[in-house]
Amino acid sequence: MHALSRRQLVLLVLLTLVWGVNWPIMKLGVTGFPALTFRTISMWIGLPVLALVLVWRRVPFRIGREHWRELAVLTVFNMLIWHTLAVLAIQTLSSGRAAILGYTMPVFSAIVGAWWFGQKLGARAWGGVGAAALGVVLLLWHELTQLTGRPLGVVMMLTAAAAWALGTQMLRRTTLPQPTLAISFWMTLFTTLWMTAAAVLFEREAWVAPTPAIWGAIVYNALGVFAFAQVAWLMMARDLPPVASTLSVMFIPVLGVFSGAWWLNEVLHWQDWAAVALVMVAIASVLWPARSAAEPGRT
Repeated sequence: MHALSRRQLVLLVLLTLVWGVNWPIMKLGVTGFPALTFRTISMWIGLPVLALVLVWRRVPFRIGREHWRELAVLTVFNMLIWHTLAVLAIQTLSSGRAAILGYTMPVFSAIVGAWWFGQKLGARAWGGVGAAALGVVLLLWHELTQLTGRPLGVVMMLTAAAAWALGTQMLRRTTLPQPTLAISFWMTLFTTLWMTAAAVLFEREAWVAPTPAIWGAIVYNALGVFAFAQVAWLMMARDLPPVASTLSVMFIPVLGVFSGAWWLNEVLHWQDWAAVALVMVAIASVLWPARSAAEPGRT
């Protein structure tokens, strides 16, 4: 188990708020507007802001040629697959459903860590994974009939979640000596170039001028997601054990569901509140400090 520092705790709270609220905002942004183009514009606006942060903090941009291959692999699994499939899937799913499916990632991460990387998890960690999985099921309780009619969106979100889980495990074990900020910049740049090519190839004929509401969603994604949340997540994923980092963000889909319900005036059910309790148990299972074997009064 891993206790968060004060800085990590602040990052986690801000990350949860920014990413959680982003799901209904992103749904708004891709409604009536090409999804890949929406993501591309957001990334091109956020990228120079991220570059300025590196300059301000005097973080070197250079990554040695011998590390390019590993950087490319990390980019594919941590960003490229996720950002491509998630923004396409949310066109056919509600923001809440997309958030829930996307944050099956911690469950995938635990399975990948145990089966692929031989990671040994204690009973408490597996209990947290189980609580997270049950929480996801409860959040989906009233959505299962609607999801069966949109199989492509479901498959894309689950594939994105599985790829992100693998990427998180790989990032924790990376041998790249560069600061996380520099790695984040290059991963964002490569993903931006990919998204640009995909938008030009598949959506050029559908390009229209963004409305003010869509521009607002674009700017929120540019500054909130790509200039802050994505970088904050990569820092946590690199510094914390995979299970701790993945389960620590499990409140994001809860916030996505509740913010979407507030925005769209949807009714919440008892399963949603039960899921909140289970997600809190999942988070506590990996972040609550473990008792020391040598506590006073114990042998």
